[in-house]
Amino acid sequence: MTTDVLLKENERIDDLQRNHYKIIQDRERFCFGMDAVLLSGFARAQEGSRVLDLGTGTGIIPILMEAKTKAAHLTGLEIQPESADMAKRSVELNGLEEKIAIVTGDIKEAVGLFGAASFDVVTCNPPYMTEHHGLTNPHGPKAIARHELLCTLEDVISQSAKLLVPGGNFFLVHRPFRLTEILVLLHEYRLEPKRMKLVYPFVDKEPNMVLIEANRGGKSGMKVEKPLIVYREPGVYTDEIYDIYGY
Repeated sequence: MTTDVLLKENERIDDLQRNHYKIIQDRERFCFGMDAVLLSGFARAQEGSRVLDLGTGTGIIPILMEAKTKAAHLTGLEIQPESADMAKRSVELNGLEEKIAIVTGDIKEAVGLFGAASFDVVTCNPPYMTEHHGLTNPHGPKAIARHELLCTLEDVISQSAKLLVPGGNFFLVHRPFRLTEILVLLHEYRLEPKRMKLVYPFVDKEPNMVLIEANRGGKSGMKVEKPLIVYREPGVYTDEIYDIYGY
């Protein structure tokens, strides 16, 4: 691990609690949240797998999956140059240049960038919101991360279906209010849902996240896993969350 990575204005280094890895973030831009961490814990990658993370932001998912799996190589695709630059410097900070590549580019052009059937695993923590209502700065980095301004859910799913090898797996974190749309699009692009886990902030609240695994060309049949509860009480995570975070 190198300590010579240059930090820019407003940037900080956060400890990821895994393999002593760290990540560079900018408090003025979009910092990763629990959804990305949960996706990295839900996703699976076999030894020797080639993994692609679509819309990688500052590279949180490839870095955590490098720590948690035996994937041969991981790639992060990010359209915002400033975020991609932070991701590249985080990879360098952790000495992972030979394991992780960060590419600046558009999800809608991913197949053209990498080629069809190039990956065994594709992950994505996409923008959740479809409408622009209430956006004061639709070109700002936080708006791009949260709203479908530069790509849609269909863009993500259609590109993933083409990027995966036959039998490859797609992992997605999203919001339950779009679950019907997600399942319809997965079916349309022949990504068969195989696992689903709902995430609840508290045991007596409604779910606010859904984790889905789909298989390219797989047979029908999905396992709905036991729910994941985030907080045992206000400010106190459940044991499963502490395990995912590595505390």
